[in-house]
Amino acid sequence: MGTAEVRRSVQVPEAAEVVWAAATDWPGQSEWMFGTEVHVIRGHGAGPGSELAAFTGLGGIGFLDRMEITEWEPPLRCVVRHTGPLVRGTGGFRVVRSTEAGSTFLWWERFELPTVGSLAWPLVRPGFEWGLQKSLERFAAVCSRYRHGHHGSAEDHGGE
Repeated sequence: MGTAEVRRSVQVPEAAEVVWAAATDWPGQSEWMFGTEVHVIRGHGAGPGSELAAFTGLGGIGFLDRMEITEWEPPLRCVVRHTGPLVRGTGGFRVVRSTEAGSTFLWWERFELPTVGSLAWPLVRPGFEWGLQKSLERFAAVCSRYRHGHHGSAEDHGGE
């Protein structure tokens, strides 16, 4: 079994707490993550043990990615373990304060690939990385709506 790692980041002109609120609004991820809908399926979605399900695809054709939150450090870090039959491994994000009103949002994935996946990854990787970067650029634009609590607040998602 092989592994594949992807890391992408984007500058966000918002405080870490605002970025955290936007990132942990799981259903809200559909606003910025291409072709993906995320739902909390167990727990409250704001701490270890909570489970998420993300469907990625178009027109009902795609795949389901099940995840369990394993680490939760508001407003700085969230780690998940991918537990589905297709997507396995770990992933997460970090929010790094740049200034009082600016942050870097870093998204990472470490996939466990079966032999077939290891062979296909070099073909899939460029498109995956492009889509992830474009999604993160959309994320940066969406964050400003969270500054005034229009989509929830950091406190709603375990912030301080």
